[in-house]
Amino acid sequence: MREWAAYSLEEKAGRATLVVTGPLLISTIGALDRELRAFEGHVDVIDLSRVGAVDTVGAWTVLHFSREQDAEIVGADRQASRLLKAVEAARSSAALLPPRSRLTLRVPETVGKYVVEFGYGSRDMLGFAGHIMVSGLALFIHPSRFRSKAVVRQFELVGVSALFIIGLMSFLIGIVIAQQGAAQLQQFGAEIYTINLTGRLSVRELGVLMTAIMVAGRSGSSFAAQLGTMKLTEEVDAMRTIGVSPMEALVLPRVIAAVVMMPLLGFYSAGLSIIGGAFIASLTLNIPFHTFLARIQEVVPLYDVWVGLIKAPVFGMIIGLTGCYQGMQVEGNSEEVGLRTTLAVVQAIFLVIVLDAFFAVFFTEVGWG
Repeated sequence: MREWAAYSLEEKAGRATLVVTGPLLISTIGALDRELRAFEGHVDVIDLSRVGAVDTVGAWTVLHFSREQDAEIVGADRQASRLLKAVEAARSSAALLPPRSRLTLRVPETVGKYVVEFGYGSRDMLGFAGHIMVSGLALFIHPSRFRSKAVVRQFELVGVSALFIIGLMSFLIGIVIAQQGAAQLQQFGAEIYTINLTGRLSVRELGVLMTAIMVAGRSGSSFAAQLGTMKLTEEVDAMRTIGVSPMEALVLPRVIAAVVMMPLLGFYSAGLSIIGGAFIASLTLNIPFHTFLARIQEVVPLYDVWVGLIKAPVFGMIIGLTGCYQGMQVEGNSEEVGLRTTLAVVQAIFLVIVLDAFFAVFFTEVGWG
């Protein structure tokens, strides 16, 4: 049966004495610590002659109470005396809770900190992009160094392995667009324009945008986690030691795969989204499946296809760049891998949506609205 630390009050030689009994260990001192914190009397002496084993927590508890009571500690054996001296030597006057400035100062300070970090991060990412361009130029000059097998492997991971999830997502999004669009257009007797709505939204915007978000969450996070783990295990440093460029061997294949596969996945996504719209239209709007698809060719202008195909590789570049950049920034410990992976996904999705807004305004201004 476990013995717990306890205390009793006695009077010895006219002095109030607190006699501690039992082991002063972290596993046995909980009740005693609470009782000493709530103690309201006064003692002159703390007697440790009946104490068993002592650890650092026990020594600190007794020492802290003796300071509060201005009491003398007696009866400690050699081990307890050594721990008490060590704890006393490590005494700090620092506050347990750091001082906090006023709210009116903390908010601008935090905003300013984030703005400065954003500026430095943007500078470093631009430098990383420049490094990728220099490495790409070096491969163009020395094509024998191009790692075709690594690129094909990344094609499989980024593109082929994502076909099912992107196809299912796009099909369901097409159903949602057509169903919700038809519900609104029915109020004006214009259900037939559901085809226009589904076709143009899928080809021009949602097909590429939703694919980019899926690739960022799936492949961008994978890039960051893989490269971050390689940084922690010093594989990247080992590659540099043997004369292999990590940019050429690790970063460029991933960026190339993201840039090349995004237009293909975007076109695939738009097609399945249209099929999903045609499917729900044939069930709820009495628009034949083949009629829906034939009508798509008439109502979706060719420049909508070009808009999607132009945006897709830019989104792929952003996803590959942010994923690889965050992965190569990992340092210190494994927790950094998770933080950088999360940051890579958030940054990629944010930048993709911002760029999509710019593209929307730009293409409207040039007459492709």
